[in-house]
Amino acid sequence: MTHSTRFNLPARLLHWSMALLILAMLFIGVAMVTSLADYGTLVALHRPLGVLILLLAVLRLANRWHRPPPPLPADLPLWQRRAAHASHVALYGLMLSAGRIPVAVVGPLVLPPILPQSPMLYARLRELHTVLAYGLFSLILAHLGAALMHGLIRQDGVLSSMAPWRSRRSAEDF
Repeated sequence: MTHSTRFNLPARLLHWSMALLILAMLFIGVAMVTSLADYGTLVALHRPLGVLILLLAVLRLANRWHRPPPPLPADLPLWQRRAAHASHVALYGLMLSAGRIPVAVVGPLVLPPILPQSPMLYARLRELHTVLAYGLFSLILAHLGAALMHGLIRQDGVLSSMAPWRSRRSAEDF
């Protein structure tokens, strides 16, 4: 059995669309904290975006289960393989985490609460949500740094395996 050197097209589309949505979500979250005047509007964007990211993360996991990612380079040190695996588990965990529910998705469509309404629980979860957002941002920076290291320094095909452009090394797209 031969392994593909690229992620399949659905994986790449989900990756890049989620990257844009998550960055938008993080910027909206920062704006929510700093702008009381626009808070309601920003929350109305932030919550449905979170639900969309959650749904896309589930789709992405299903796709990953059906079509496993290409293998890492054979010469990659064990600690880097473990770090890559741990960071992906953490990224998926953070993408699947949720904040305050209920969420108004569109118009009258409202998702039911997953936890009982409680001011004490809300206060704790809000604080945790902030910490997790900082953790997500940190992981994104580490992920970006690792991708650039693979693309610019190692030049081992890891970056091109997820790149939205075609690699000169490989014509595989699916």
